[in-house]
Amino acid sequence: MQISTLLFVLAALTIASYYLGRNRSLVVADRNIRLLHSLPSYYGLFTAIWCAIPALVVLLLWNSFEGHLVTQLVIAGLPDELRNLPDTRLNLVLNDIRNIVAGGVASGGEPTPALREAAAHYAHLESISAMAMTVVSLALASLSAVLAWRTIRREQRARNNVETAIKGFLILSSLIAIFTTIGIVLSVLFESIRFFHSVPLTDFLLGLEWSPQMAIRADQVGSSGAFGAIPLFVGTLLISLIAMLVAVPIGLMSAIYLSEYAAPKVRAIAKPLLEVLAGIPTVVYGFFAALTVAPLIRDSGSLIGLDVSSESALAAGLVMGIMIIPFVSSLSDDVIKAVPQTMRDGSYGLGATKSETIRLVVIPAALPGIVGGVLLAVSRAIGETMIVVMAAGLAAKLTMNPLDTVTTVTVQIVTLLVGDQEFDSPKTLAAFALGLMLFTVTLVLNIIALHVVRKYREQYE
Repeated sequence: MQISTLLFVLAALTIASYYLGRNRSLVVADRNIRLLHSLPSYYGLFTAIWCAIPALVVLLLWNSFEGHLVTQLVIAGLPDELRNLPDTRLNLVLNDIRNIVAGGVASGGEPTPALREAAAHYAHLESISAMAMTVVSLALASLSAVLAWRTIRREQRARNNVETAIKGFLILSSLIAIFTTIGIVLSVLFESIRFFHSVPLTDFLLGLEWSPQMAIRADQVGSSGAFGAIPLFVGTLLISLIAMLVAVPIGLMSAIYLSEYAAPKVRAIAKPLLEVLAGIPTVVYGFFAALTVAPLIRDSGSLIGLDVSSESALAAGLVMGIMIIPFVSSLSDDVIKAVPQTMRDGSYGLGATKSETIRLVVIPAALPGIVGGVLLAVSRAIGETMIVVMAAGLAAKLTMNPLDTVTTVTVQIVTLLVGDQEFDSPKTLAAFALGLMLFTVTLVLNIIALHVVRKYREQYE
């Protein structure tokens, strides 16, 4: 049975268990809800949870270990000349077997009889595994539901049990998010440490030249690679600064107008139109920047005697700022609308005008949320890649000239990891070091923003 079909059947069993448990509680209470400790719906949820959770745990564990066990059994059944191959060659053989099972062809063309036999064995093991998984999970779900159904009594604390299960699920979800974050950080950290074994940390942080590709001749500049990250961070900050100079004023002013001045009909039309910008793919913004904005800036600069590059930080920053406007506008608008009307009324009662109320009461009260929206916009700008690739170029230059070609940290990470790479050279490991530095910068920005939010929240709450 397909996993999707199995999940559908489990969902149906869970729903049936809910109604069986609910009806069971009414039967044991002689249809008098007052005799029950909890509402009938809690008894239904109690039965449904016991039906679903054990089966889902078995499915999760089964799918986690099934592939490894099947692979080991297939390897054990291979002829000696294939089973004793080096790991890299053996992995190629296993890929050929999987391709044959999936209906494809082997890498060498016509598969050998040994590969055909191994593929048949692989398919047989998978079918057995799928059948066993279906039987075990459905049997466990049914058995658990029946046992839970039989334990239903008038005095049973079903609500407490259900709330405990929900609390455990919420804790598990939080732990998954935390451990995922820790795993990402550690994976980047370990690879970065490998990089810093080859390239000193001071050279990476203080170097003024970025040339990660290995030179062909020994007399070339940086024959062992130049890994100074300052040009990348300067380019990232330059483009992000331009984007923020566009997005923050326009987005904040738009939010103030929509929340305080616009009529309801105007707001109902303007806000959705403004948020459409957030749904446009970044590659479309990249085309717009490369084909419209960058040539316009170059032609306009040539009219007044400026030397403007065909790909410039200004073009990328302007278009990125337009893309980020909805992040600032929508979040700021929601926060400003959430300021209690009583604060506005009190200000008006003291004789303040509408503009004074907005400037001295509403904006300071909404500042924590506004700072959060701006922080989200900054993170979006720092992590943008497509617009920079198409409008600002790939050249790592140490310059603050917005009319020149620059690049960013994210663009270089993508460039370093494109194609088949061996993760054992400084060139590839540099991507992890850049990712670690980018994470550190973002973390510092978060800490600063939280400090500002906490300061003003204490003052205005």
